Order: sequence, then structure tokens, then C-alpha cells
Amino acid sequence: MLGFLSARQAGLDDPLRFRRAESTRRNHPDVHKYSVETVQWYPHDTGMFTSSSFDKTLKVWDTNTLQTADVFNFEETVYSHHMSPVATKHCLVAVGTRGPKVQLCDLKSGSCSHILQGHRQEILSVSWSPRYEYILATASADSRVKLWDVRRASGCLITLDQHNGKKSQAVESANTAHNGKVNGLCFTSDGLHLLTVGTDDRMRLWNSSNGENTLVNYGKVCNDSRKGLKFTVSCGCSSEFVFVPYGSTIAVYTIYSGEQITMLKGHYKSVDCCVFQSNFQELYSGSRDCNILAWVPSLYEAVPEDDETTTKSQLNPAFEDAWSSSDEDG
Repeated sequence: MLGFLSARQAGLDDPLRFRRAESTRRNHPDVHKYSVETVQWYPHDTGMFTSSSFDKTLKVWDTNTLQTADVFNFEETVYSHHMSPVATKHCLVAVGTRGPKVQLCDLKSGSCSHILQGHRQEILSVSWSPRYEYILATASADSRVKLWDVRRASGCLITLDQHNGKKSQAVESANTAHNGKVNGLCFTSDGLHLLTVGTDDRMRLWNSSNGENTLVNYGKVCNDSRKGLKFTVSCGCSSEFVFVPYGSTIAVYTIYSGEQITMLKGHYKSVDCCVFQSNFQELYSGSRDCNILAWVPSLYEAVPEDDETTTKSQLNPAFEDAWSSSDEDG
């Protein structure tokens, strides 16, 4: 199992080989009691993974035995957690809960090492920078997004301002990232920009070094999620894309122009999450219809002939609007 997962992660094995995964049954003694909100592999190998839940716990799992190696208990419901994909000098897990404080749990010591204070309401999403191992972004129901350097005593580096400082501090929306709850965060693959989504039906692109709102217009991005919205970005494409759950579909936008490219249709109920796998250039989506779909870009697209009665295929090098579910490809 582990050998296959390692080969799959490295891009050495065909995704269609993976027909069945191990799972913990409901009567397993270590299973979560309520909804599982986040699952993440340990970034450096597949021998360990983490899960967090509305049951107020973060669990660290041994992949070989499917037993818990450690459990972190919290006073509030857990909405989100994240481990840094690039950290070599720390093993911190950032955790967002129904409380306004961001918790940092140390896998080495097995305890919560410290707390980041500054938000006023629940923390709906957390994400470490893929570029700098000590930089963390957090999103809250208080309409704010904060960037932190976890080494600093004061912690907070920047509070993102949708108006770029051009409105008076007396204005209610000053120093807010959205005009509603901010329930999703995602860095671009190079870590130079940060995407956020909010219940104001907007998505914004920020310069992650100075906190500037780039003012890219994505139009209306429907978002009625009452908890964290897990969206993702591409890596290694000729144009970089962002994939956002949108009801039972997934909206695809070009990151830097804001253009909506297509809507991916295949699920029958609401899509809760999606993640991009760069080695195979694949997108995976999970839905309340109890299905996980793998989406792959088609190399060729149909082009009508001059007489409009026949079609031919032409190479689609940008893969701009030819995404399809691998289930449809047989």
C-alpha cells in the first residue's frame, strides 16, 4: 500500500490502478465522532496523515496500522488545519476552530506550542505559505485575513485590506478582506499570491509580500458555505487556474486575468472540496454524492469542419476548456 502511494505521489504509477483505499470503519475505536473537515498527508512521506473534525480533535494517524499516533483536543469545534509543505525547521500544525485564536500544535512535543491572537470570530481556514516555512495565512468570520510570521512575538505581519488603505479607518469595511465571512484561503503554487473567497460572493487575489489587493475581477463567485470552502490552484500549467466548488459543479478561472474558463459538471450533489495533483496534472473533487472524481485535461478538442457537418480534432496545448472526468473516459 505505502509503496504504491509513494509511486503514485511521485507520478510513477497510473491513477486508474488505485481502485480501493483502506478506511477506518465506524466501529473503529479511533474514528472521529462527528464530521471530518480536513485530511492531510504528512508532507514529507506517506507513513503518517492528519485529520480534524467537528468532534474538537486533531488526530495524527499511522498509515501502516491505521491507528492514531497522537490526538490533540480542543475546547471548540475544529474547522481547518494545515501542515507546511516546505517546513524543515518545525513540525507545526496550524488549527482553526470556532474560537478566535489560531492554535499551533507541535508534532514533535505533542502539545499546542503557542496561540496567535488577533481575530475576533471563528477561524474558518488556515494555510501555510508554500514559499516561506514560517508564514501562515488565516481567514475568519470577522471578514479579515491575516498573515503571520510565527517566529515573531507579535505574530501578525499584515491584515489584508480590500480597499488598499484608501478608505478611512472609520468606515466599517476598513481593514477587511471581504464584506462577509472569509471561509477559504489558497496560496498560488509559487507562494507569491494568495487567493481568498468570502460569503460576499467574491474571490480576491492578493500580493502575499505586501498584502496589496490586485483588484483582479472574477465576477460573482457564489459561496453559501457555512463552514470552510476548500478550493485549489493548478501547478505547472501553461496558464495557472483556480478551481472553486460551485454547488454541484466546479468553476474554473484563470488566476491572473479573472476569466471564467468553464464549469466542470459530473457530481450530483454539492462539491465540498477539490485538490490539484501536479505530477499528473489531475484535479480531484469530493462531493456529498459520496463520489470522488478525477478530472484530466484532454489533449485534443473537436473543431467543426468548413461544411459544419463533420468535425476534426486539434491539439489543445493550453488545456483551457477541455477538462473531463476520467470516469467518462472509460
